[in-house]
Amino acid sequence: MPTPHYGQPRYRVIADQLRDRIESGNIPPGALLPTESALTSEFRASRGTVRQAIAVLREEGLVTTEHGRGTSARPIIHGHGHDSEQAAESDTGQREIVADPELAALFGVKVGATLLGQQHVNRRNGVVESVVRSYWLHRSEQ
Repeated sequence: MPTPHYGQPRYRVIADQLRDRIESGNIPPGALLPTESALTSEFRASRGTVRQAIAVLREEGLVTTEHGRGTSARPIIHGHGHDSEQAAESDTGQREIVADPELAALFGVKVGATLLGQQHVNRRNGVVESVVRSYWLHRSEQ
């Protein structure tokens, strides 16, 4: 059992130990962390305490959680310490677009109708992590 750190909340102690494992490579980038059940057993802590610890790591950008898959370590950005969010960027652009046959069918408008399109690109260290495109009816088409 890990040594208690008096005066520090239990979830912080657990987060510190998991952070050390990630930063040292004991939990390599992309690898799944142990399950909540395994962590509650290892640290002799409640599920809520373990979830708080994981939430701290998620806020720091060290882990990501996918429903049904679990929590995995993200790559460490050398030279930025725990401040990995500094290397994150996002761009959002909005413009008018002409509805192609697929969008026209989805919106119930004629091909060529004007829609508003928005694209949001998330990058980390210059690498695209996600692209989200959204479309709306242009006011003149409603």
